[in-house]
Amino acid sequence: MNVVRPIAAPGRPAVATLGLFDCDIHPRPLSLEEYRPWLSAEMWHRLSTYGIRPRHGFAKGYPFPKAAPLASRRDAWPPGKVPASDLDFLRAQHLDFHGIDIGVLNPLQPSGQGDQNDAFSAAMAYAVNEWQLERWLRDEPRLRASVVVPYEDGEASAREIRRRAGDRRFVQVLLMSRTAEPLGRKRYWPIYEAACEAGLPVAFHAFGYSGWAMTNGGWPSFYIEEVSEHATSCQSQVISLIVEGVFERFPSLRILMIECGFAWIPSVGWRLDQHWRKLKDEVPHLRRAPSEYLREHFHVSTQPMDEPERPEHLLDVMEWIGWDRILYASDYPHWDFDDPRTALPAFIPPERRRDIFGANARALYGMPAA
Repeated sequence: MNVVRPIAAPGRPAVATLGLFDCDIHPRPLSLEEYRPWLSAEMWHRLSTYGIRPRHGFAKGYPFPKAAPLASRRDAWPPGKVPASDLDFLRAQHLDFHGIDIGVLNPLQPSGQGDQNDAFSAAMAYAVNEWQLERWLRDEPRLRASVVVPYEDGEASAREIRRRAGDRRFVQVLLMSRTAEPLGRKRYWPIYEAACEAGLPVAFHAFGYSGWAMTNGGWPSFYIEEVSEHATSCQSQVISLIVEGVFERFPSLRILMIECGFAWIPSVGWRLDQHWRKLKDEVPHLRRAPSEYLREHFHVSTQPMDEPERPEHLLDVMEWIGWDRILYASDYPHWDFDDPRTALPAFIPPERRRDIFGANARALYGMPAA
């Protein structure tokens, strides 16, 4: 890897002997003006005049107050700027301090993903991808980009993926976990086809606005309900991808779930298998038990780390998922940031923590050893 490692990294875990890879860093523009060089006059007018219009019923702001402004750490605000908008500040506070070898950018808002206007969403995806290259990757070799796609338009998303195919600075395709329809539906299949062609995993990050409330009974009352629902939204997507036969159609497809939790995964696999044994006539396209697809095609991130009262329960869960399927994520610069020194409980064996910090990401992203 062509990386520049700082001379001293006091925040780097000693066990990260195979590298320290962070699969979840959230860059943010200081203003929408940063996207302007890569938008047509028409699309810049739409952005500057009407703004981004996510698919939800709240005209302005978030449906819930965040735990902190912009959901960010108090110390992550560069002077006069917003969190993760300044490369030098991010470099010093996170990459250098923690000795990050590779950090993967996942632009969330304002990115235009899931916008009500599909053409605008596609234009924004292109602009955000170019912005990642120019503002972040050009001057920092430790960073990698995610291919932001207008995921509600499968064909436009496939075109954006193919545009970035072969550029090794892009290491995954990025979707949100709350989509207009379940991700197993055929409208999203062009995304998976293009990702497989490019050899890129597809990451879906918790959150997003689908136009629907996150519960089956409407909008809940509190932010704590929303962040707890991240896991249930991802459960629905996992079930959809498996049951719709996506992995039979695309056997090389790899999925990374970011900020979705993971302790729920074994129970979903068990329940799916139980129902499949009784209802397999309904889904003859599934040639194997659902849990086999789950364990073969899905990876997870550590943030947020599930920590049951009994350590052996967490070890059992991680064993079931597969120790080679778990990647470290910091969620920088958000308020629930996970410091790599404390993110993984000490009772996890050192060789497992070593792989979670480095080897597993290197294998998923196809990066050679240093």
